[in-house]
Formats: sequence, structure tokens, C-alpha cells
Amino acid sequence: MCGRYSLICIDDLGNRFRVHNPMIGSRSHFNISPASEMPVIVRNDAGNENAIVPMRWGLVPHWAQDPKTAQKPINARAETLLEKPMFAPLVRSHRCLVPASGFFEWKKEGKRKIPFYFTVPGQPLFAFAGLFSQWKSPDGTVLSTYTIITCPANVLLAGVHDRMPVILAQENESRWLSQEPLAPGDLAQILAPFPAAAMQKMPVSDLVNSPAVDDERIIRPLFGLS
Repeated sequence: MCGRYSLICIDDLGNRFRVHNPMIGSRSHFNISPASEMPVIVRNDAGNENAIVPMRWGLVPHWAQDPKTAQKPINARAETLLEKPMFAPLVRSHRCLVPASGFFEWKKEGKRKIPFYFTVPGQPLFAFAGLFSQWKSPDGTVLSTYTIITCPANVLLAGVHDRMPVILAQENESRWLSQEPLAPGDLAQILAPFPAAAMQKMPVSDLVNSPAVDDERIIRPLFGLS
């Protein structure tokens, strides 16, 4: 699964994802947890431009009666997207990019859980594959939410967790955002595990365990652990 991630280079979102409404001046987020409101990249209604939309992490389906009591999945398994009534319609029309700089996973060692931070060297910003939904209240208020798609772990993550977020290859980002239909074979190729050789793993402080701690201390590597 993916339950925490970071977004550090927010001022670069406009150039990196070719959007005309970048969030210049927004602060970096080092410890993003479920229910946080974060920038998500979508294709505009005309289908010819990317746009940044603030959304809440934890998908509320449009047919939910009450978002307070609705199931809010933060992740969706790539292998079963087309089998799930909550996700299958969104694969066809509500695909999005979730900008990130890194993510966290915890390794169980006895009674301890050791946090690790995963990045893509050379890519201070990359994109998770996501799905989004827009729930409307009776008075017309719109709540936009998203979920992050996961896939089986690559060999770098396998010793820590059996799942990882889908990090899109840059050449697949436009394809994922497009409004063109994707065949099951295309989905399998686009949502495959990111190459382990292109990633880096670092043990970090257990300060990350608290969502209230949101500063650069939690991404500093701890030496002597692996």
C-alpha cells in the first residue's frame, strides 16, 4: 500500500507537468497522510490542457450518500481495477496524476517497524497513477477526492512491503491523463512496477510515524540501517 508520501518541489509543478495554474508559493509537504488536501493533475474538460486541482486523499464515490461515513480507499490495486464497481468507471473517465517527491513504507522487524523513504534519483518530482471522483452535496457543493493505484513491489521494496504505488514512466503520463480508452493490455503495461534500479531506498527517523511532524527531518537518511 501507500499511506504516506512527500511533495517537496511544489514551485516546479507548473514546468514539470505543463500546467498553466501552478501553485507558486505553496509550502512543501514532507509527510502527507490520508485526508490531506493535495494538488492533483487532471486533463481539463476540453481535453487539451493539464490543470492542477486540490483534492482530498481518500476516494469518495459519487454515489455515496454521506462522505463522512463512506468508505474512503486511499489505494486501488492495479490488478483488479476493472473488477471493482468503485474503480472501473473511473478508469474510463477519471484518471489523474498525483505529484510526489518520494514515499514511505515500514519494514517489520520483530516488534519494531522501521520507516524507509523511497525516491527516484534525478526526478525531484514524479507522478503516481491515480483515480479521482467528484461527489456533490444536495446544495451543489463539490468534494473532489483521489486514490493512488498500487502494484506488486519491485525487488527494492520487496524486503519492506509487498505493494508499492504505481510510479508512471514520464512517457506514460500523457497517455494516462488522456481521455482515450485503455485496453486491459495497455493498463498492465502502464501500471507495471517502476524499475528498482531507478529508485533509492533510505532508512529514516520514526518521527514520520506522526502525521503532525511535517518537516525535512523525516526525510534525512539514518545510517547503519538497511
